[in-house]
Amino acid sequence: MTTETVLLIGREARNAREVLDAHAARLGRRADVDEVAVATYESEPVRELRGAFERVGGDVVYAVPMCTAHTHDTLTEIPAALSYVPGDVRYCEPLGGSPAVTEVIAERGGERVPAAEDVSLVLVGFGSSSKPYHRQTADYHAARLRERSGYGEVLTCYLLQNPAVECVRYNATMDRAVAVPLFLSRTEATERRIPEELELGRGGIEYADPFGTHPRITDALHAEVEKQRALAAGDDGEETFEAQLARTNRPVATDGEGRP
Repeated sequence: MTTETVLLIGREARNAREVLDAHAARLGRRADVDEVAVATYESEPVRELRGAFERVGGDVVYAVPMCTAHTHDTLTEIPAALSYVPGDVRYCEPLGGSPAVTEVIAERGGERVPAAEDVSLVLVGFGSSSKPYHRQTADYHAARLRERSGYGEVLTCYLLQNPAVECVRYNATMDRAVAVPLFLSRTEATERRIPEELELGRGGIEYADPFGTHPRITDALHAEVEKQRALAAGDDGEETFEAQLARTNRPVATDGEGRP
């Protein structure tokens, strides 16, 4: 009988372990798998996760990067570290592309300022000057929220690329605004950088919580695992982007972590 494990992988942050453990516990009660494991790292995924990954059980392991969009780590370092998992690894997409996340954004914003025609909803992504993933994720949810929410306007901004967070105060045209960080857990960025760049002390902009332990994030996790199961069952020979990452990225000998 084939055994299955879900492996949630996240970067250490202020409440990251608490958030991942909450989703793991909830997913363990709902998903038809043998185990749900959690692994976190601080700065070097291969070096820090190798030992934990070597101990992961299960013939099939669904490895889920617990973030909203691909980063350097999820594109290179984490796939390389997954080479140490003994089982058949099925590398999953980050959670940010799920339609369920749109609902979480709307709820987080509504907790601070209810949707109305005179309110701007601002989505704050991490962003990157070289990779499109955070922009694509933010644009996807912004488009859905313009159609489905009652906010007068929906804007996007980023920490590392234009439009920048500090421009929001001048780009928003409504009387009031609420900013929602597109982050799973609390980080230095959500706790300090974003509030400072939004100049929250000046008033006029409310600031929502990250996604945290919201149940719809667990729904997104569950859906991604089921999608990977369906793709494997289909066996049409087509390789997903994430599967290619897991197949082609390996630790290198110059790092002292290379595999024979």
